[in-house]
Amino acid sequence: METAIGVSPFISQLSLFVLAIFVGYYVVWSVTPALHTPLMAVTNAISSVIIVGAIVAVGPEGMSLAKILGFVAIILASINIFGGFTVTQRMLAMYKKKKK
Repeated sequence: METAIGVSPFISQLSLFVLAIFVGYYVVWSVTPALHTPLMAVTNAISSVIIVGAIVAVGPEGMSLAKILGFVAIILASINIFGGFTVTQRMLAMYKKKKK
């Protein structure tokens, strides 16, 4: 199946995915350290939306590639959420006054 401009949908989607990787990399690494905690909160929110979409993909009966990829997405997004909360707690602890 060809798109209107003669490029297969797979190549188009792969190109978009690769561009998203580069943009995400440069956006995250250019954030100042003071903004890392809010950034982690946003990525946790995005990962929770990913989990909802992955649950929808895993829901239907039968075995398919979408079901397997949805399950993998649930696992990876869960790891990202729990890791994000751990990092956020550690960073917030750096700003608490230490008891004498």
